[in-house]
Amino acid sequence: MKIALFSDIHGKILLPFKLVDLYQKETGNTIDFILQCGDMGAYPIIENLDKATIKHAQYDRDELGFHDDFTKTNQEIKAFLDKLNINMICVRGNHEDHDFLDNLEKENLQNSLFPIDTYGRVLVCKSGLPQKLETKNEVLTFVGIGRIGDRKGRTEKRFIQDYERKEIKKLLKTKDTFDILITHDKDGSGDQGYGMTELREVLDNVIFHYHFYGHTGEPFKQETDFNGITQSIKIKELEFNETGILEKGCMLILTKENGELSVEIVDQNLTNKMTKFNWKSQ
Repeated sequence: MKIALFSDIHGKILLPFKLVDLYQKETGNTIDFILQCGDMGAYPIIENLDKATIKHAQYDRDELGFHDDFTKTNQEIKAFLDKLNINMICVRGNHEDHDFLDNLEKENLQNSLFPIDTYGRVLVCKSGLPQKLETKNEVLTFVGIGRIGDRKGRTEKRFIQDYERKEIKKLLKTKDTFDILITHDKDGSGDQGYGMTELREVLDNVIFHYHFYGHTGEPFKQETDFNGITQSIKIKELEFNETGILEKGCMLILTKENGELSVEIVDQNLTNKMTKFNWKSQ
């Protein structure tokens, strides 16, 4: 089983799919699923953009990619996604239309995942619930926790909500171990003054082999978590730099084979073929 991982796509919903298609063609390896660590930029209605997204969208239409390409069917995109036949499973970030996502979540009370796009290819996982991905030979177990933490007691929907905290409390009681944890925010330990404090409790009480996150703007980084068990990996945001290319560590491949996990950083020689100026036409 091979999983492609991304974070912070900010409206460029199609770009992870295109990078996966390129990776498959260049390497001959098959990708089974995409996991995405939040800030999808899921804004179906332009009037609901937050201030930061409005600012960026004024000079970069890519920020509106969900609205433009994933709320109404584009036959060319549909044909591409149908041929690729891979789903992208996401956690919420702080830059999303949370009212839109809340309504879809309520419509899918019995499901741990729910689709948010017109093609049924982009799914959001509910925070704190055990999840499972299966291929013919492998099973990957994971938990997703979306949104960001707050130390000031604010309750806006970009911050973790009480109902999600209740699910996390249930998770803390489990005796199960999981392959991975995907979050948008980093854990709130240390003296950085930000992060989600609930994640520290999760990492200290539940065994995960890997934790992937985004959000912080930091470069790609891999280190052993304070718990001494989990490999903590900051995925570089899927953003084009000033020269129009993607940065190191923005696309990772997680392989599970014979029960063993390994992580590959996709080489920039591959990702550089998708630039700010050509990716939509690739």
